[in-house]
Amino acid sequence: MRDNKQLKELQAFLGDAYTAWQAVEAAETLLQKNGFTRLAESERWELKKDGKYYVTRGGSALVAFTTGDGEGYKIVASHTDSPCFKLKENAALSDERYTRLNTEPYGGALNYTFFDRPLKLAGRAVYEDGDGLVAKNFVSDFNVVIPSLAIHMNRDANDKFAPDPQTELPLLGLGKHDLEKLLGNPVSTDIFAVCAQTPFSCGAEDELLCSPRLDNLTSVYASLSAILSPTSGKCVAACLDSEEIGSRTRQGAGSNFLASVLKRISLALGKTEEEHERELCASFLLSMDNAHAAPPNPPEKHDPTNRTALGNGVVIKGHAGGAYTTDALTSAAVKKIFDRAGVKHQSFYNRSDMRSGSTLGAISLGQVSVPSVDIGIAQLAMHSAVETIAKSDYLEAINALQAFFASSVQIKDETVILK
Repeated sequence: MRDNKQLKELQAFLGDAYTAWQAVEAAETLLQKNGFTRLAESERWELKKDGKYYVTRGGSALVAFTTGDGEGYKIVASHTDSPCFKLKENAALSDERYTRLNTEPYGGALNYTFFDRPLKLAGRAVYEDGDGLVAKNFVSDFNVVIPSLAIHMNRDANDKFAPDPQTELPLLGLGKHDLEKLLGNPVSTDIFAVCAQTPFSCGAEDELLCSPRLDNLTSVYASLSAILSPTSGKCVAACLDSEEIGSRTRQGAGSNFLASVLKRISLALGKTEEEHERELCASFLLSMDNAHAAPPNPPEKHDPTNRTALGNGVVIKGHAGGAYTTDALTSAAVKKIFDRAGVKHQSFYNRSDMRSGSTLGAISLGQVSVPSVDIGIAQLAMHSAVETIAKSDYLEAINALQAFFASSVQIKDETVILK
């Protein structure tokens, strides 16, 4: 598949958005370039009808929205973070031979895949600024690496390999290095060792995209791309942080960030608090996070009747235990929207004898209780340093979100109303 403009833009975003802070920084640039006005949580909001706005929290979460006519909000929620390794304070471990970095896992990475790959140090650092302090985004101009132990020293490596996150650490360089100087002498940091592999295409027909952080920056960028398209009503792209560690931070889905933004929109547009609650009753949320495709190696690690495949379109995810928010009504509504727009879609369920993963949708409903469905893009090697999707599925996802933002969808009295 030849890379079109949307795919090239995605790859550029993936290549720059090393952490949630860089993802939000890139999102702000994109939104401002397309006429969105930046708001601050600490200031009074004065919103205009048919306006385009966004607000950030903590530098790592962002909510963009439009203020068109219509009852309720159409929300797409995704997350900006991905598994990697976070540097601790006093991270430099030096002896006369090497300097390593004392890190701890952030999220549930497939740890062995980060070995022998280029890693960047990225995130944010806090510096002195006169009498105050200022947080700045940081990306190192050098790479680090976690070197594997040679097969001659670990004869069981091909039979069993369980990396020890406390002893198998990124190598900063030879001899002793002053890490604080390399970071610009910060007061404190949120710095991570992240995969710096450049996104690349593969497949006999160039149909696959391989990259770090496909989970979940593909959802983030698809939601931003969709809200830049013609929309109808009040549309929201909520790009939240901390999903990989449970979403329970002040900028995650478990916080009041999204709920606060929605309420402030209503009040700034002249609604009462009761009218805002009625707006929520007419709202609909798509929780968008990537889904497992049936793996080629081995093929039996998947549900027998819902074999999610790369190239088969947007995934609608279900789970009896509530790991995903989809129910019959919300699933039917989304399928109808997608069918009307000619969007390919498929279903995902875990094998019944395997523990399910989870995502931000169920947590966000604790703050914003609206009808919801979990969707995503099928991928291979989830939480690997480098993951794989079908390019066509990303394009289907943009079409799906554009159709959602252009639609009128409500669930009232157990009835789906679509216009």
